[in-house]
Amino acid sequence: MTEAYNKFVEDSTQKAFDLQHRNVIKKNISVYEKAFSKGKLQYKNLELAKKRLALTRHKVINEMDKYLVEFEANFSSRGGKIIWANNTKEVIDEIVGILRRYDAKTVVKSKSMITEEIELNEHLEKYGAEVLETDLGEFIVQIAHDKPYHIITPIMHKSKEDVAEIFNKKYGLPIESTPEEITKYVRKLLREKFVKADVGITGANFLIADIGGIALTENEGNGVMSMSFPQVHIVIAGIDKIIASIKDIDLIWPLLSTHGTGQKLTAYNSIVTGPKQDNESNGPVDMYVILVDNGRTELLNHEEQRRAMACIRCGACLNFCPIYKNIGGHAYGTTYSGPIGAVISPHLLGMESYKHLSFSSSLCGRCTEVCPAGINLHELLLFNRRESVKKGFSTSADKLVMFAFNKVLMNRKWMEFGNAGIKNFFMNKFISKYWGPRRDLPKLKPKSFNKLWKETRQVNR
Repeated sequence: MTEAYNKFVEDSTQKAFDLQHRNVIKKNISVYEKAFSKGKLQYKNLELAKKRLALTRHKVINEMDKYLVEFEANFSSRGGKIIWANNTKEVIDEIVGILRRYDAKTVVKSKSMITEEIELNEHLEKYGAEVLETDLGEFIVQIAHDKPYHIITPIMHKSKEDVAEIFNKKYGLPIESTPEEITKYVRKLLREKFVKADVGITGANFLIADIGGIALTENEGNGVMSMSFPQVHIVIAGIDKIIASIKDIDLIWPLLSTHGTGQKLTAYNSIVTGPKQDNESNGPVDMYVILVDNGRTELLNHEEQRRAMACIRCGACLNFCPIYKNIGGHAYGTTYSGPIGAVISPHLLGMESYKHLSFSSSLCGRCTEVCPAGINLHELLLFNRRESVKKGFSTSADKLVMFAFNKVLMNRKWMEFGNAGIKNFFMNKFISKYWGPRRDLPKLKPKSFNKLWKETRQVNR
């Protein structure tokens, strides 16, 4: 068993039986579910919109190299600089190099999952730069020395009382501070940082190939300020963020906002095509886009699992997943949690160490049902399981149990061999620990269904 697996079992067990944690999650997800149910009413035919998005995204993923080259050419033509990075080290080295070039010491950063993936804040703080998260949720995560809990809602696991306690300890705010009072305090603090920052770093919801543009969507406006106030703007984006055309935005943005937060459209939607031009008075003097691989081409090499790269990071699959609702986001031990994380993380971080995530699913199919990009997530989890077995990452005990089950279940004589008492004895002896310590192992009845069926047919003749 790997260290990641052992930690997953320990953390998920703890969270699953933490009633306070589950109550907070249940409350926060119920708010989302109500908003989503209302938000999707804006669609006359939601399924048709999802099919269109699935077609668009899957086409681009299958021709990713072509669209990335197109994006690079169009972005560079307006004075933007493209940097290709294979892994985390290359990304960090490039960013540190940029900071040194401009003698930059202060960085403001908007919400971005890929910066969490490469642990950007920790690396830049080691370099000596002051890095400040500007999204309210991410800011709270940062000052609490925590990790984002959810793709869309970083502090879904915190109640308003928890947040008030954090600000009381960090800044001396009254313990009874309301969310409005805390927001007002943070707004004032951040506005001063925006003006003084040397560099702004953002992610990108999408990279638009035909115009060489960066599409950024948010609800607080901090992303806009992170990329417009500082003289240098750095964008960090996975290569899977590419879309073909600006014409696709009218389809993607509403689906993202509806499935992400239940809104008809997110409050702030921006498209940036490069640094400040000669006829423009505002904006960064220099703009860099770092295109990150970090395991994505490995995922792209898998004909079935590459469909997961169509994900638009709405987080809907997390909110509807019964496993996520029980164990929460941190238990996964990865940047991307829930069903989408269980599919892509083994490829981004290593199948041998993280294969267990693909097995930690009920395969109920709710994730596939709700996905706006038409990703067959529950089937992709099965493809991951198959791959992990083919690569020999199963334990000897797993192989023995599956061999025994295969032999018995494929042979009617073996299935009927012995009486129920003997079978239950062997089940308790060899199967009970796999069934789990908190579930009662079912007892086999004296007569199998096969025998009962035959007897019933004989009586009815």
